Amino acid sequence: MKQFLSFVRKEFRQIFRDRRTLLILLIMPLMLVLLLGYAIKTELNDARVAVFDPSKDTETRRVIERIQASEYFTVVRELDSPDEIGEVFKSGDIGLVVVFSERFASDMPSGEASIQLIADGTDPNQASLLTSYAQGVLSSYQAELLEQSRVPTRIDVVTRMLYNPQGESAYNFVPGVMGVVLMLICAMMTSVSIVREKETGTMEILLASPMRPIHIILSKMTPYFTLSVTNVVTILLLAVFVMGVPIRGSLLWLAVVSAVFIVVALSLGLLISTLVDSQMAALLASGVGLMMPTLVFSGLIFPLESMPAALRWIADLIPARWYISAMRKIMIQGVDASCFAVELCVLLAMAAVLVAVAWKKFKIRLG
Repeated sequence: MKQFLSFVRKEFRQIFRDRRTLLILLIMPLMLVLLLGYAIKTELNDARVAVFDPSKDTETRRVIERIQASEYFTVVRELDSPDEIGEVFKSGDIGLVVVFSERFASDMPSGEASIQLIADGTDPNQASLLTSYAQGVLSSYQAELLEQSRVPTRIDVVTRMLYNPQGESAYNFVPGVMGVVLMLICAMMTSVSIVREKETGTMEILLASPMRPIHIILSKMTPYFTLSVTNVVTILLLAVFVMGVPIRGSLLWLAVVSAVFIVVALSLGLLISTLVDSQMAALLASGVGLMMPTLVFSGLIFPLESMPAALRWIADLIPARWYISAMRKIMIQGVDASCFAVELCVLLAMAAVLVAVAWKKFKIRLG
């Protein structure tokens, strides 16, 4: 019994001596519970709405005020022309556009007044939620009108999914899966591959060879870059010919954005390899530290708009959040480069910073 207790004490001392293990065992579960508890929300709040109101009468103002008063919506813009509808969706700032008929108030008694709800179908789940919430607000408004006037009043509500009229979920998940797969292959496998060389002692042998260290690192990364490019092509072929997902934008820009994101993920893998000394630690760091935030904070599964402001700031630090947004715009919306310039610039900045930091820390470890 004494021997058993001595071994138990030894294991406790070893765990408390290793701060990284202690963080994984005690702090990381708390962080995951807090982050996931606040981030995972299927409902939407404060969705940004634009309005096109050609009649500008008292009834349309009441409807707009009712939408604004809802906890689900925030009216941020009034459009001057129906031609602006496509532009606001391409910018990515608006989730829903409410379009009133020209003689809305005068057509209400005859039932010819209509409201069109136009949502961005690139994310069909979010679009369905937005139109459902809006229909609920409008139905409540019609019920109040009937109760007040005792005169039958009917508003014809028409919904429309822009870019994805069928509401196919593949339109949303294909760009997201590309981001997750690339992060998995590039970051996780690169970090594990380099750490394996250090763990087995072959890294020192490689560094003692005539090859320069930068060439050794590039030689380790090139296969994963090639595999990632192959995966991008394979996923796109499956998406187009099997799942029927269109590629409406430029293939050149799609390749450029994907290549930049691959560089970002490879740099993350290199950075992780400088911070850990075992393959298990590399798997934990890349799996828990990258994969979970990528799934939760990229907008692939859970809407970013429903998250608290602090978590949205965290989401802005996740490379996949910008990559998935750019892929949706290129593939589904078919926009030009100006509409995803912000996403591309953010990924380029991330690539430059991560490459510089990872290479600097790697050289320090070599020294």
